Amino acid sequence: MGFVISDELLGTIVPIVVYWVYSGIYMCLGSLEKYRLHSKKDEDEKNLVSKQTVVKGVLLQQLLQAAIAILLFTVTGSDAEAAANQPSSLIVLVRQFVIAMLVMDTWQYFLHRYFHHNKFLYRHLHSQHHRLVVPYAFGALYNHPLEGLLMDTVGGALSFLLSGMSPRTSIFFFSFATIKTVDDHCGLLLPGNLFHIFFRNNSAYHDVHHQLYGSKYNFSQPFFVMWDSILGTYMSYSLEKRVEGGFEARPTKEFKDD
Repeated sequence: MGFVISDELLGTIVPIVVYWVYSGIYMCLGSLEKYRLHSKKDEDEKNLVSKQTVVKGVLLQQLLQAAIAILLFTVTGSDAEAAANQPSSLIVLVRQFVIAMLVMDTWQYFLHRYFHHNKFLYRHLHSQHHRLVVPYAFGALYNHPLEGLLMDTVGGALSFLLSGMSPRTSIFFFSFATIKTVDDHCGLLLPGNLFHIFFRNNSAYHDVHHQLYGSKYNFSQPFFVMWDSILGTYMSYSLEKRVEGGFEARPTKEFKDD
């Protein structure tokens, strides 16, 4: 009898592997100065935390997420097994993906915004993520463990439960969400990037939020800009070429005048 890995275990492990493989690709491309949103020098000098510390922080969060994911799959096991045995049409799968994306975006927008407006939570939790003034790919999940639990783990659990997706479908959804999150923090504007073509919420959009002038704007993550647009926290920007090469996302005139 062959060794079989359950969908639940794959749904837990695959997104973690995807995170490091995809961010590793971007780190290899980081030397492409003409596509960077910040210079390599700025990445080294402006960030307030070492890359070694970032790696340790991300691994800790992923360990906690994995433990909670396994617990979630265990608790919902009977329902999940029933759902997995039901054939799903493409329409059903698309509907589940869209619902999960909207749930995750909604949860993360309001919690993310609250982390910024509550001084205690910002100082003791969310400021850890903003030590990366110049974001890079494998720093995407560098958060305080409690913030990671509330924002990412709980948000992911709600997306899974409310969309009604099976553990097998979750493998693909959470891998997709992981890739999107890494891409938003990659610090590069590569030509032909499909995420930049189909999503207004991209690396330049999120880079604005990581700068001091944009810290109260562009809270939406990781997919759409819906809530920023509806609630007046959308900061428009223009992409300007830097003299030394690459691009810079600059706020448009109405925000410069604020």
